[in-house]
Amino acid sequence: MGLLKTLFFILIFFYGFKFLAKLFAPFLIKKAAETIKKKAEQQFGGQQRQQQQREESSVKEGETIIDTKPASETESKKSVGDYVDFEEID
Repeated sequence: MGLLKTLFFILIFFYGFKFLAKLFAPFLIKKAAETIKKKAEQQFGGQQRQQQQREESSVKEGETIIDTKPASETESKKSVGDYVDFEEID
């Protein structure tokens, strides 16, 4: 009798969970999408504002600016090895 009772509770829990998931899943997915959208807008908006401030402060209209990589004073002196030319043997 205990086994049947346990199986009955497992089935009730399973079908109850399925029903609640169908009921609340669209709401939860919508909330998650809105949260992701807000975070992306904040990140993009921050980058866009920084770029506009840089452009407004230092660049005159019609002026061309070329950004280059700063020269690195600490060049790597590691030797990665020798090149070996292999020949294919038939």
